Amino acid sequence: MKSVVVHTGGKMSVEESPMPELNAPDDVLVRVAYSGLCGSDIPRIFSNGAHFYPITLGHEFSGHVVSTGTECGNLQEGDAVVCVPLLPCFQCEECCKAAYSQCKHYQFIGSRRDGGHAEFVVVSRKNLFRLPKGTSLMQGAFFEPITVGLHALKLAGGCEGKEVVVIGAGTIGQLIIQAAAALGAKSVTAIDINPRRLDLALSTGATHACDSAIMSEEEIRQHSHERRFNQLILETAGMPQTVALALDIAGPKAQVALVGTLHKDLTLNVVTFSHILRKELTILGSWMNYSAPWPGSEWQQATQLFAENKMNLEPLIASLSTPEEFVTDVISLAGKPMIGKILLDMTGR
Repeated sequence: MKSVVVHTGGKMSVEESPMPELNAPDDVLVRVAYSGLCGSDIPRIFSNGAHFYPITLGHEFSGHVVSTGTECGNLQEGDAVVCVPLLPCFQCEECCKAAYSQCKHYQFIGSRRDGGHAEFVVVSRKNLFRLPKGTSLMQGAFFEPITVGLHALKLAGGCEGKEVVVIGAGTIGQLIIQAAAALGAKSVTAIDINPRRLDLALSTGATHACDSAIMSEEEIRQHSHERRFNQLILETAGMPQTVALALDIAGPKAQVALVGTLHKDLTLNVVTFSHILRKELTILGSWMNYSAPWPGSEWQQATQLFAENKMNLEPLIASLSTPEEFVTDVISLAGKPMIGKILLDMTGR
């Protein structure tokens, strides 16, 4: 079978790999349809950030069930499924309290083991979410990134009636913007340094936009002055300066949800830190996208958003490529962030 294999030093190639086999009663063989490149994959490719090499990445994938082990419940051949990439142990104290993302004995598809950038992949039944009829496999490939944002909204107690601010209008940010608009936010403000991303956000759900490359913190604060109460700010860019920006522009008693993963140290000056105290901000850390019952209400909520046609994915896709084209698209990033989602098409169309 074809696999997109990553080697050290940012080298990628399409290679013939052995067909994976079922080795456990709850194993499932999936024929992959679509598999997305995640922003977290970029350092794994270009900065030797993977756990091992060579590796086949891919944790945002959809496909059809080919065969199952003897203990896979109601999953059957031909079922459309999407990847739930985390596999907790379900036995430790953290898991018993539904803190699955804090499990110390977890596995992760496409990171700690090979993933979905291949024609076929074998995963545990617990790593699959069955798609309802009417939900496409293309939509399925976006379930994982959508639920990242939905998890943050869940931790914040929802967004209905709130003045939502999303800092970072990459894929995760764009999906949060659409979801927040669909789930009853009073307003949605997008903040980014890329005008193209801001225009996209305004066309798919944002009511306001601020270009932080040309607007100061004070100008952004003034722009949002009428929307300063009952704020929910979601930081998705994962940069020290955007975390500081979230605290600087926050209104009184705002919720600040930190979603983006930092790769550099964060240092807050006295004024920025004092905002947390003086404004009585609530800081929420959001990690991954799971809750009880497994894999969580976030995944059911994603299903509902698609059933109601509330998510517009087409403008978010930068490329939909064969394995060979996918390698070219990824290498062309040269370690820089994606402007839109890069998707691997394994359907053979």
